[in-house]
Amino acid sequence: MSNNLLRNLSVIRNDKTGRSSSWDTSGRNSDNWSIDPGESKIIADIDGPGAITHIWMTQKEHYREILLKITWDNARQPSVLCPLGDFFGLGHGIVNSYQALLFTASTKHNNQFEEGCALNSYVQMPFKERAVVELVNESHEPHRQYFYVDYEQYNKAPTDEVGFFHAEFRRENPFGGWSHDITVNQPEANVVNKERNAWENNYVILDTKGRGHFIGCNISVTNFQGTWWGEGDDMIWVDGYKWPPALHGTGSEDYLNQAWGMQDNAFLRNGSSIHEDNTDGYQTSYVHHIENPVHFEKEIKVTIEHGHGNHLCNEMSSVAYWYADKPCRVAKPPSVSKRMPVLRDNRGNWFFEHRNQTTSRKTQPTREMRSMIKKWKKRDS
Repeated sequence: MSNNLLRNLSVIRNDKTGRSSSWDTSGRNSDNWSIDPGESKIIADIDGPGAITHIWMTQKEHYREILLKITWDNARQPSVLCPLGDFFGLGHGIVNSYQALLFTASTKHNNQFEEGCALNSYVQMPFKERAVVELVNESHEPHRQYFYVDYEQYNKAPTDEVGFFHAEFRRENPFGGWSHDITVNQPEANVVNKERNAWENNYVILDTKGRGHFIGCNISVTNFQGTWWGEGDDMIWVDGYKWPPALHGTGSEDYLNQAWGMQDNAFLRNGSSIHEDNTDGYQTSYVHHIENPVHFEKEIKVTIEHGHGNHLCNEMSSVAYWYADKPCRVAKPPSVSKRMPVLRDNRGNWFFEHRNQTTSRKTQPTREMRSMIKKWKKRDS
């Protein structure tokens, strides 16, 4: 991959390079755009054929309230619709410096809520007719945004083999697990989870139809329980349900290409962009399938257990990234109140607000699960 990047730098092409940015056209130094509450502002409108090659943004707040919206080729619906921070790999409205191949972030205020941070995307986003990039302010305050959208314009449209980039945000707060009290890796958590139970109850990262390939995700967890939140196997179904799925993993940290928990590091293809040891319980992890994308012809469902057998009830959110052969609909993010981070009160306890909660499905305990709940209560008494 890196050799190809360096090799291509020497190739002289007959393409045009452009940029849409927030520069002050008066010649002064107010190089930001203001976006009013409830306003959707177009920050780039590019004629094709071409590709967005780089996006840089910086701001001081509203990482969950601002939505990044990108629409390809005059489609009726956007193909990217995500909270700003989460799209760039930073969950919970927290900023932190990290470096991956597709995304980077840089800040003086590591592991803090709502501080200034530079965000970069190097994801290649080709299009044939038109690209429209918008920011939607769903906060109750004016928002100041600095930005670059760098792009290329070509003489010929990309071939049909080149896909359109997609990204979508999902959240469960709390996840509908069957017994949050049971500690991960205890015998009572070691239940059978397979076939339709797994298909229906796992946390869903992506569920879409069409033809394309999945290139990775980030996963954010607010760890209410306080012990290890992982051990959930990744299960990816390709082109419909069957058991076992096309790809079946061995644990959350394994899918994220680490082991024995998540470490406080950020590599080019995987790592922790936010680590819970530095934030008192907030974790964001990422994995990018650059050399090993997951191909699908008709549909794909990307899932992961939350705790083995889905017994935990922590908050979970995610952004999935994929390419599709045509622009398609992405999941609509929850309302602002239902995607804001869960905070702690002045005593350090988690502050749960009903208006902040969104649980799409609760796991119905099997006979084995009910038995394990009883065993845990006896053991814990």
